[in-house]
Amino acid sequence: MTAHPLQALTAKPDDTAAVLAELRDRAEITDALYRFGLGQDLKDRELFASAFTADAELDFRPAAARWGGEPPLMTGRDFIVDTILTMFTGRVDTTHQVTNPRIDLDGDTARLTALVEAQHLLSADPGTHALLKNPYTVDLVRDGGRWLIRRMRIDNTWFTGDPTAVFGG
Repeated sequence: MTAHPLQALTAKPDDTAAVLAELRDRAEITDALYRFGLGQDLKDRELFASAFTADAELDFRPAAARWGGEPPLMTGRDFIVDTILTMFTGRVDTTHQVTNPRIDLDGDTARLTALVEAQHLLSADPGTHALLKNPYTVDLVRDGGRWLIRRMRIDNTWFTGDPTAVFGG
């Protein structure tokens, strides 16, 4: 899949049905990333899990490498959901803001890039925090009328605070 510089709509402007279908796909693709972020923020297992395919991969290693962290490559929806929610529930409060989504559609697959600002506060000590600005690269697949994340890579552009207190070393 090759990213297009402008990533404009691929449907012909005079084909209203195709334009509407593509706009719906683009909204559903972005919604998968929203489900990922909000599912964590609300500690909502069902919402969080709804973002992923059963065989999904989440690679947080590039972001964690910025502060010396060495998390594993997370593979499988259940492992991803269990790992992240277990690590955060009752210990870390999060907020995720998604900006600059760009989508490259290719039939039943898509690539989404976005910037995600993620604030992490220790629940017992909100003064201990890590604010991260992360570029995401997300590969998705169509699943009926919705889109699911198959692979997600999270890089880090900058951070403030103490990520090791939130995520570990």
